[in-house]
Amino acid sequence: MSVATVDHDMLSALSRQLRVDAVRAADYAGSGHPTSSLSAADLMAVLLAGHLSYDFEATQNPANDHLLFSKGHATPLLYAMYVAAGAVSSEELRWYRSSGSRLQGHPTPALPWVDVATGSLGQGLGIGAGIALAGLRFDRRDFRVWVLCGDGELAEGSMWEAFEFAGHERLRNLTAIVDVNRLGQRGPTRHGWDTAAYARRIAAFGWHTVEIDGHDVDQIDAAYAEAAESDRPTAVLARTRKGKGVRAVEDAEGAHGKPVPDAETAIAELGGRSAIRVDVAAPEYEQPTRPADAGTGSNLAIPVYEQGHDVSTRTAFGQALAAMGHARPDLVVLDGEVSDSTRTSYFEAEHPDRFVECYIAEQQLAATAVGLAVRGWTPFAATFAAFWSRAYDFVRMAAVSGVGLCLVGSHAGVSIGADGPSQMGLEDLAAFRALWRSTVLYPCDANSTAHLTAAMSEHPGLRYLRTTRGEVPVVYGPEETFPIGGSKVLRSSAADDVTIVAAGITVHEALRAAELLDDEGVRARVVDLYSVKPVDVATLRQAAADTGRLVTVEDHWPQGGLGDAVLDALTGSTVMPAVLKLAVLALPGSATPAEQLCHAGIDADSVVDAVRDLMSESG
Repeated sequence: MSVATVDHDMLSALSRQLRVDAVRAADYAGSGHPTSSLSAADLMAVLLAGHLSYDFEATQNPANDHLLFSKGHATPLLYAMYVAAGAVSSEELRWYRSSGSRLQGHPTPALPWVDVATGSLGQGLGIGAGIALAGLRFDRRDFRVWVLCGDGELAEGSMWEAFEFAGHERLRNLTAIVDVNRLGQRGPTRHGWDTAAYARRIAAFGWHTVEIDGHDVDQIDAAYAEAAESDRPTAVLARTRKGKGVRAVEDAEGAHGKPVPDAETAIAELGGRSAIRVDVAAPEYEQPTRPADAGTGSNLAIPVYEQGHDVSTRTAFGQALAAMGHARPDLVVLDGEVSDSTRTSYFEAEHPDRFVECYIAEQQLAATAVGLAVRGWTPFAATFAAFWSRAYDFVRMAAVSGVGLCLVGSHAGVSIGADGPSQMGLEDLAAFRALWRSTVLYPCDANSTAHLTAAMSEHPGLRYLRTTRGEVPVVYGPEETFPIGGSKVLRSSAADDVTIVAAGITVHEALRAAELLDDEGVRARVVDLYSVKPVDVATLRQAAADTGRLVTVEDHWPQGGLGDAVLDALTGSTVMPAVLKLAVLALPGSATPAEQLCHAGIDADSVVDAVRDLMSESG
């Protein structure tokens, strides 16, 4: 449908109603962002009445359009739209931003019509691009993706990663609606109302651009129709006035993020309350056909590695992922232009149609993965462990959204060798452990890596796998299993004097240390804590009770990593052992992997020295 077929008087009345309800919601809450909502009300009224194709009664219809509020603070407008569509009652606005209300200050999937949580500015467009890519390349459906953006967030670098990605992929089903209202939180934006400045920049990335008056419904309608006909992504650059329709706040600085001063006067000025209901055009229901419906890989045959051989865990990850691609048609793999290092190139070679190259744009890498997950695909996204810090806010918001992602960080720790600290992920375990309902895995050999790669694909939520660059001995036989939340006791006896807890590269150092200690008459239990979160509390507490002494050793900073996971597991235990944490304490430089482990004090000899000290101190 187009506004051309809609009564313009009704449309004007709908715009006023959206503004009134936005004012009401913020007034009830005593907080919120009504002025940012008022500026975009005409844009959303035209979209809702004439261009959005969405079935509010069948949110899982794969033919539905997607609407994302990248400027997530404009929830008063979003919820006013839901009222107009009949999805939310007008009275529910009274509970906006209240405890227990699903109408939260920024959008979350607590509402079935919200795909992802937004509000951390600069994210919606990138995620929208991921959804649009899924539609064109994988789902092969005709839905459209609409993203409402603020002009202020165009200062975010992630927006320009999204613009370039979408232009390169020619995502013709993606429309960015930019509300150019000139004012940010503390004052004017960088380019103010200069929509031409934005148009030049966005067009340079291969987008079709349209500059309009964002309060002229005919221009809005024409722009949306033009976007639907374009063979490229379209940016509608709409010049608007913040606080439009309320004289006390219209185009006024200092009004951001506050209810209007006098809601009753503002509502009267806007024409008073109304109860217009929009019959949003719903697409015909289509049965889901995505490969995820085919099952979860019961025919999977992961690679098997011979004990004693040297294989890097990043190689085992890549080979396992390629094997999984044959049994799991729902898998899509993404990389940030380091696939030869992360080993996702193995998947690309065997399944090129399900590989997405995001280039050196880690924020868009994460955003694309989120968009694919929204559409029901199972994304694996990989880059160096250190570089996930670039995209951490996207990953944080993915956890808030409850989106299922499999993320992999290679080249972790000082053990990568001579590249130096810029390439060494030394914060990743702490960062991913801190995320809501996350899973953090750090295997030590090829067989455990292959098993955990397969296991994480079927686990819910946000999952992170840490891999190692260098080749390491295969410790486990192919018959071993590695449940998430478990661990492996590699050496133990009834007379153990100390427990060494390690993961990844340090497991091998711990085993060598145990052999050296054995020559001195000290018996050391060795625990491979491959599941850093959730952690195997029972095994750790048993080791604490049996040995009374624990040494943790990790290729990571001491804060928030393996050692802290162990201490957390012991909190509340009836037996508290003597604990010594070994971790990277000094900023590393360039050196060989063996030198790096020695310099950091996490090699076998350092573990032996730590055990001696601990036993001496604890008697």
